Amino acid sequence: MHFNLRTSFSYLLAGLLIANVTATAVFAQAAQSNCGDPRQHRSGQFGPYDYRTDKSKLGIVEDYHFTPAVEALVRGSSNELPGPDLSYTLGVFPNHHRALLAMVRYGEKMKSAQPPGARYSVDCYFDRALRFRPNDTIVRMIYAKHLAKSARKPEAIQQLEQATASARDNAFSHYNIGLIYFDLKDYDGALRQAHKAIGLGFPQTALRDQLQSVGKWTEPPGRPVVAPGTAPTGESADMTNPALDSPSPSASPK
Repeated sequence: MHFNLRTSFSYLLAGLLIANVTATAVFAQAAQSNCGDPRQHRSGQFGPYDYRTDKSKLGIVEDYHFTPAVEALVRGSSNELPGPDLSYTLGVFPNHHRALLAMVRYGEKMKSAQPPGARYSVDCYFDRALRFRPNDTIVRMIYAKHLAKSARKPEAIQQLEQATASARDNAFSHYNIGLIYFDLKDYDGALRQAHKAIGLGFPQTALRDQLQSVGKWTEPPGRPVVAPGTAPTGESADMTNPALDSPSPSASPK
């Protein structure tokens, strides 16, 4: 029998590619199975709704489940612990920004990846939120901060890259993404986002000042060099940083 090495290698390569595609599909199905389908209604549950656009529906959860005491992790509303109420809130609004932040803090407080009363793990709630609304930039920023705090920098960077793509021309989002890059000590990423925010007319200067403090600042092309602690003509110095840790319901980053 004549042995054709090139043909045999082609068959081997094709087999490996098929196996890789199959494994990827199986992994994706397993992730969805473990974290549930955010679009699937549970018996007696409203939604799912988009936290950014379905504001009129927020009373469904915030009046009875995501109460101030639950958000502060003091106690539950329908249960002794806040876990079940946070889970209910994130079932109705998978991308509820403040509830995701509260779930992260709850996991940290209980020192658990899946704190008591939570239907899923903290990571699963982000997985669900992003499968529900992949273009929610704030969810990706919150997740990036959570990943960074968990010493998972490569995953955090991946979320920031996707957040950058979905931020488009929203200067507020680019600025906040830059602050997270800075916290990760990825100064090149922080500088890119600072330049993007400036180009879009964002006036706050704290990110620029932070980069200057570590010797990583350069002015965008075509702009004059600015001394540390001063603002270019027409800009005002930062008074406070945008509160990514507690996004305002009235803010509208994409």
